Amino acid sequence: MRGYRKLRTALLLAVVAAAVSIQKVNAHCQVPCGIYDDHARVAAMLEDAATAEKAVKEIAGLAGKTDAQSGNQLIRWVMNKEKYAQSIISTISDYFLTQRVKPSQKDYLERLVKHHAVIIAAMKVKQNVDLKYVEDLKKCIEALAGYYPEHEHEHRH
Repeated sequence: MRGYRKLRTALLLAVVAAAVSIQKVNAHCQVPCGIYDDHARVAAMLEDAATAEKAVKEIAGLAGKTDAQSGNQLIRWVMNKEKYAQSIISTISDYFLTQRVKPSQKDYLERLVKHHAVIIAAMKVKQNVDLKYVEDLKKCIEALAGYYPEHEHEHRH
């Protein structure tokens, strides 16, 4: 019983330490550089959601296992799920909401609601280990794609 408590305490401390150590992702860019690739950021968020999906599947496979290696892997997958969901939240708040969603847009409120929905969905992915939350997140991200079509870039040096 005492060994179980020590393992449980160690696992809890590892998860808390990981959550505290997750660093904020600085999305490009908060200086007026004029170099934007909104479509690439949407694609990156979908990739982050796919990574969170993989993490949820791995967590489910490790649930209930009591050996130390499985506990280690479980913690690593939880940390990755947190990391990639937070990356999506940061991209929306630090890039899209500060740079691309503007009150002067005719559909401002619609855009604001859709971008906020991504943040809420990513938060729910962090809170849960059910694939339905990852699917909801992917749908919310895909709902933004129409605002940010792929286009050719003119690079100035």
